[in-house]
Amino acid sequence: MTGTFKANNPYNTFLLLVYGILLKLPMFLQPAVPHPQQIDGFLYKALLNWLEPFGNSIPVIYPLITYALLYTQSVALNRKVNELRLMQQPNYLTGMSFLLVTSLFSEWNMLSAPLIINTLLIWVWAKMSSLDNNPYPRAALFNIGITIGCCTFFYFPSLAFAALIIFGLAITRPFKLAEWLIALVGIITPYYFLLAWVFFTNRWKGYRFPGFAVTNPKFNQTNWAYAAICIVLFLTTIGLFFIQQKFNRQLIQARKSWNLVFLYILVAVFVPFVNATHTFEYWILCAVPLSPILGAAFLYPGKKWFPWILHWLLVAFVIAISYFVE
Repeated sequence: MTGTFKANNPYNTFLLLVYGILLKLPMFLQPAVPHPQQIDGFLYKALLNWLEPFGNSIPVIYPLITYALLYTQSVALNRKVNELRLMQQPNYLTGMSFLLVTSLFSEWNMLSAPLIINTLLIWVWAKMSSLDNNPYPRAALFNIGITIGCCTFFYFPSLAFAALIIFGLAITRPFKLAEWLIALVGIITPYYFLLAWVFFTNRWKGYRFPGFAVTNPKFNQTNWAYAAICIVLFLTTIGLFFIQQKFNRQLIQARKSWNLVFLYILVAVFVPFVNATHTFEYWILCAVPLSPILGAAFLYPGKKWFPWILHWLLVAFVIAISYFVE
């Protein structure tokens, strides 16, 4: 499959759809009903309440929505990686890597708040990466800020991704105080309308600020999952090695985009530590920035058999975890 997705063939979009369905078939066979956590935002809870009547009669609706999100995220992320020329040649390995790595953990195949905001965060990363060429950077920054603010309505700790704006501006553009303030105003704007709605509907007593808590996230997984994580970390190391090798040969914009990917990983790893609940589903935020790095690990090795073996080894782990591990 690595050889197939290495090509920039438009038919690979359809192959990616079939590939993802085969990997994630168990979540359709045993539909999981999502339950909101304390830290989840009111929009996510409202969405689950709205879906509950349908979910009670047709439980498969949850995995259908989940897969629609995962597939569209993989295609969107892959397209942006190709547009920003992060790799030597356009390919579909980033999308393949995203569907593969999200299949390793059952919690990442559930309709969760972090899964939903991944769609918005991919857009934020793409916009931040193209600020240099944007003729209206202030409007883009305002929209980016609004998007981050809206993400917190689904999952409040995603406010940490405001760091992506702060450091992203420092990386991509010369310092202009007005642009920083515009981004801040964008983040605050959704809360302005929210508080106005709370005030005019007289819901002050019923409204609770979600907040966050600094915790040590628990990680309860099987030995199979730990082994899969070790393979992913090994592939990440290989990807980083090849990215570093080719880093200085790339365009300045591509290098800035890679720096934003690395910053994205740091923020995504940090977020579960400011989470008041202990579930592994929140680590899915790491899947987006990891996927281009894994894609590089599948693309650059000179020996074709090496990424082929690693790919099928991960697929074997997905099958083992899905069907044989309880």
